[in-house]
Formats: sequence, structure tokens, C-alpha cells
Amino acid sequence: MIVSIVGPTASGKTALSLELAALLGGPDSVEIISADAMQLYRGMDIGTAKLPLEQRLGIPHHQVDVLDVTDEASVAAYQRSARLDVADIQSRDRIPIVVGGSGLYVSGLLDELDFPGHDSRIRAELEATVTMQGLAPLVAELAQKDPRAYATMDVANPRRVVRALEVIRLTGQPYTPRFPRHTSHFESVLMFAVTREKAVLHDSIERRAQDMMKSGLLEETRGLIDVGLRHAPTASRATGYAQALDVIDGNLTPQEAIESIALATRRLAKKQGTWFRADPRLTWFDLTDGDITRVARDIASRIMEIG
Repeated sequence: MIVSIVGPTASGKTALSLELAALLGGPDSVEIISADAMQLYRGMDIGTAKLPLEQRLGIPHHQVDVLDVTDEASVAAYQRSARLDVADIQSRDRIPIVVGGSGLYVSGLLDELDFPGHDSRIRAELEATVTMQGLAPLVAELAQKDPRAYATMDVANPRRVVRALEVIRLTGQPYTPRFPRHTSHFESVLMFAVTREKAVLHDSIERRAQDMMKSGLLEETRGLIDVGLRHAPTASRATGYAQALDVIDGNLTPQEAIESIALATRRLAKKQGTWFRADPRLTWFDLTDGDITRVARDIASRIMEIG
């Protein structure tokens, strides 16, 4: 059996996963696999709201701190590695709990999602367009050739737009059919999602952005610059760190950065909600009231009934 807990950022997934893990027997019975693309990176702690080691209640966490900031995150590589984690956890008669809000990473792990190959010539052409003309022409091409991918993808992310168009040009087919069609790769997966009312979620996002700045996001970012953050293909564009770099460079004030982080995070949460709402396998729980214990007990009882 595999359990997944997904949902928009700042909806309470982390706290819920720990309480659920405790109810299911703790470190001797459960291990957590992160499905957060940015928590893959070592040193990116404050800006990703990464749970400190001492707060993990002894529960092993996988797919956290496995990449240097200069590495490029890949869903295909994550799929291979996280599925090995699943097999290893299950071989020790423990339950893997997949926790995260990166929809494509969740699907890459749990669904029958295939990854087409690469074409260096096509990719070079697309990247040259971005360099010379900006991202807008490629976004327009994506909207024309695959409206569904355009509607669900983060079209402000050059890497994702380039990848989608690389596949479209390479295969002559839309990118969307290669997205997950909610067909599980594993035999037994219990999938749960959490959300909060919009105003409450936005308030949580705002407080998180403020806390990041107070907790030393700028200092953390300065340290990451020393190990290559500025030129990192993925990490440098991560929400929080992109704004922190702008503060360090004098392009934003800290307060402006907080506002920008909150805005970007609200947009991300909306996209995450759209992605997960499309999956009919998910059982949803409302955490507007913050009652983590109630939801954890409900999920635990469902798991125990089946397992």
C-alpha cells in the first residue's frame, strides 16, 4: 500500500503527514517520500519551508536534499529514484507516504507517466528563441499547438515551456496526452488531498512569506550564491530565491520581495488546486479550521480498514 497526501502549498500537508505517520506507528511503520520539486535541493531550506530534521519525529524523509543547487531537477530522474524508494520502503514492510504539492512530480511517481526523449537541435532552437526574443513567442506557440497544456502549465517557467514544445516538435503530437491520465502505476494507492478556504489559505501564504524573510531567507540566499545559485538552471528561479536575489541586487526592497513571494505563491496554489481537482481518485479534506488531528484520524481509520 502507498498513501499520498497532496494539495496546494500552505494547506497543511506537512503537519498532517507527521500526525498521520505517528498514528500509523511512527518510524517503525512509515516513511515519507517528498514530492516537492524545490525541496530536492540541499541548502534551500527557508524558501521551500523544508521541515528541519529535528522536527521530523524520527520519520525518514526521502527525496529531500538530494541535489546541489547547480543541478537541474528532472521529473524523469525523480520518478526513477522515488520508485526505488517505494520498493525499498515496502521491502521493509513499511508504508510509503508521498507528500507534496508538485503535481507533475506526484504523477511522475504514482501514475503511468512516460517521458519522451530529447532532441538537442530542437532544444537549442527553442532556447535561442528565448534568448533573442523572450519567452512570449514560445508561449504563443504552445497556446496554439496544445491549449490544454497551456492552460495547466506554469508558462512563466522557460524550462517547462521549452520542454513541452520540444516534445511537440519532436513527436508531432500534443504534449498533453503525455500528462498523467489518472492511471495508477501501483496496485494499491490511497490518495488524499487537503485544502483551505481561499481567504485562510492566502493568509497562511502571506504569513509564510513574512516568516521566510524574518527567518533569514536573504542570508540563506547569500550562502547559496557562493555555491552557484545565480547560474543554476532551476533553483535560481524558485519562488523566494528569485525575489531574494533581487533584494540582494538592489532591485527590490525586502517588503516588495515579501509581496512578490506571496503573489507568486498564491498563483502557484491556484495552479496546484486546478491540477489536483482534476484527479477523481482523490478524497478531499478541508483544513480551514486547522484541525489536523481530526483529518489525520479519519485518514488513519480508512487506511487501517483496507490494510
